[in-house]
Amino acid sequence: MSSKKEKVEIIENDIRQLEAISKSSGIDMRDKIETLKGKLKQLENEANASLSPHDRVLLSRDKDRPTMLDYIERICSNFIELHGDRLFKDDTAMVGGIGRVGPYNVTLIGQQKGHNTKEKIRRNFGMPHPEGYRKALRLMKQAEKFKRPIVTFIDTSGAFCGLEAEERGQGEAIAKNLLEMSKLTVPVIAFVIGEGGSGGALGIGVGNEVCMLENSVYSVISPEGLSSILFKDSSKSIEACDVMKLTSEDLLNLGIIDNIIKEPFGGAQKDVDAVAQDMKEYLLKSLDFYKEMSKEEIVERRYRKFRNIGRSKQATNM
Repeated sequence: MSSKKEKVEIIENDIRQLEAISKSSGIDMRDKIETLKGKLKQLENEANASLSPHDRVLLSRDKDRPTMLDYIERICSNFIELHGDRLFKDDTAMVGGIGRVGPYNVTLIGQQKGHNTKEKIRRNFGMPHPEGYRKALRLMKQAEKFKRPIVTFIDTSGAFCGLEAEERGQGEAIAKNLLEMSKLTVPVIAFVIGEGGSGGALGIGVGNEVCMLENSVYSVISPEGLSSILFKDSSKSIEACDVMKLTSEDLLNLGIIDNIIKEPFGGAQKDVDAVAQDMKEYLLKSLDFYKEMSKEEIVERRYRKFRNIGRSKQATNM
């Protein structure tokens, strides 16, 4: 991985130098530049294909990885954030509001990790408290009332597990979201954009469609947590990643998710606009698919999706 990354960086530097020379001297070097770009693309594809599950975990946690609000800014127009759960307070780790995507008015909800240290602390590193899930559910029920599709963005290492979260009913809040989301009569499109950790992720993840970015992960527990349980050693997280089936490709093969959005080499942060455009195209295609469905068909399709997860076929005797 590291050697291929170094080769990619060398070719990128060569392309920049040739472009600078061409611009300053007026010499036409398009043929050489295009040849190098073709070689670069091939090398990037090979490097992406050779990423290990642990590499994907590291990319999903990268400090420069785009957040929910980065994608909303590019996908959605006229976004208006709504606050509070009407019970306790507003949870800044869970962002929600309404906006317009193409011809559709939608409700958008997701975890927001933040970019710098100050924002990460303010948003509790994207780990919602119970009031975050209750705010999400309030906005989902509002969306159902006004017949707006729901779009969720999953990016959390897990729900906050502090004493105050347990005192205010963290488990009940997530469980209620799972129950109520399963019954929503409007389509729910879920995107896993970074870490999809534990029930904290699933609390906004019961969707008609679940789509993952290529370098995101989705699992019931963190690799460090699983290695502590399975190997009795939290330092064996790399080995845990290999057995967890947490990558987008693994989960697509298992039928748990429905689609993968490709990322450039080095992660979505290398070209946020392109990744956001692909997400928008997938979202609009999905909303077009569901717009003619009845409420009953939408609920039934979501039910069947989750009932089919884990289904296996019994071999018959020859």
